[in-house]
Amino acid sequence: MTTGTVAAVDLGATSGRVMHARVGADTLELTEAARFPNTPVRLWEGDRATLHWDVTGLYASVLDGLAAVSRTDPALRSIGVDSWAVDYGLLRSGRLLGEPYHYRDERTARGVELVHAAVSPEELYREGGLQFLPFNSLYQLAVDAADGSFASADRFLLIPDLIAYWLTGAAHAERTNASTTGLLTAEGAWNDGLIERLGLPRTAFAPLVDAGTPIGGLLPALAHDLPFAGAAPTVTAVGSHDTASAVVAVPMDASRAAYISCGTWGLVGVELERRILSDEGRAANFTNEGGVDGRIRYLHNVMGLWLLSESLREWQRRGLHVDIAGLLAEATELPRPAEVFDAEDPRFLAPGDMPGRIAGWFDERGMRAPASPAGMVRVIVESLAAAFAETVRTAASLSGVRVEAVHIVGGGARNALLCQATADRSGLPVLAGPVEATAIGNVLVQGRAAGLLSGDLETLRALVARTTQIVRYDPR
Repeated sequence: MTTGTVAAVDLGATSGRVMHARVGADTLELTEAARFPNTPVRLWEGDRATLHWDVTGLYASVLDGLAAVSRTDPALRSIGVDSWAVDYGLLRSGRLLGEPYHYRDERTARGVELVHAAVSPEELYREGGLQFLPFNSLYQLAVDAADGSFASADRFLLIPDLIAYWLTGAAHAERTNASTTGLLTAEGAWNDGLIERLGLPRTAFAPLVDAGTPIGGLLPALAHDLPFAGAAPTVTAVGSHDTASAVVAVPMDASRAAYISCGTWGLVGVELERRILSDEGRAANFTNEGGVDGRIRYLHNVMGLWLLSESLREWQRRGLHVDIAGLLAEATELPRPAEVFDAEDPRFLAPGDMPGRIAGWFDERGMRAPASPAGMVRVIVESLAAAFAETVRTAASLSGVRVEAVHIVGGGARNALLCQATADRSGLPVLAGPVEATAIGNVLVQGRAAGLLSGDLETLRALVARTTQIVRYDPR
């Protein structure tokens, strides 16, 4: 078995990147070829402003990143694409009908009413075991159906599948991301009965494929944009839900550990062999999402670093000269706050004045909110850590996994204050890293599909453990 190179396209809710990777049985080396912002856009529709993704701009940035790779590596084996979940594009005869809606757009509330009028939340959970989130794809699709959008559309593609379609011309639905739509059965197939009950056209749903499946070669029309000198690389399906890829790269013993994939969201859970469809799990709003190799990501969504990034944007809008590194350094020197807020309160979902909303939460309860940005950062971090710790305890109780350590991967792994606070509040050691877990998981699945690696997830995770620095935080 030899080494070779692949490229991971990793699109997050705030930024995207193209990573160039060299991979082999004892080799895992990633280099950032391109990084670019992912900034939502406001568009006016009738009497309201709507929030969308600039997916065509993202695609252009992806091409720029892959072109940078092509100039230095004509022998690239494969390209894999992952992104955030639930959002999608509608197409007609291969043409995108409009920039995809952002999951934080307010239209999702109407979708919840439409779906629950046809199917109860209890039945939805029994069908697929998906947690209730008001922006899940089925709620968004119900709005599209009610508004007549499917009179024009003949294809629905989730964001990474859309990017892969533009690269190859092949339409598919990768299973880990499709599992976040709410429209798969517990066995992982499209739920034809539910799709029909919601008035959605079954023909719009592309064939499902598993992570590791070759999708196709690059379109000839891209030869100018992506001038690979040799044979063009294959586009390979990976765990296209970014959390599915991230969990592949968690260097854990899944029988004794919980994970937190911490970026814009904090995805907190355990890995299982089978779904848990209990009433207790539904009441706790735990989800059963598809993982690579048929594993189940049994997890719960916590608000995540969105609370920090949106607060920082608000302070900068007010003209304050602050940055997150400086604020975290100041916050570390402050005493641990006596009170924390509920990081899962729905008021924190939409963009806007996050510090004002947090202050309002404290005011409603007769408590004083922190007055300074550094104080607000400290209470945000402690509130997130408290939510993470409680969710880990719930995951262990519901699943029966005896959690002895918590792994934090993603951007949150470089936040030492958050990692230590999570260890303190959970009473468990926290193992932080890798930061680029999503891109690494993407690369590992491609490497195995290309014959550069072999083995199960445990073998892939052992490679991560051998080649990545992990920082340990013990509870104090």
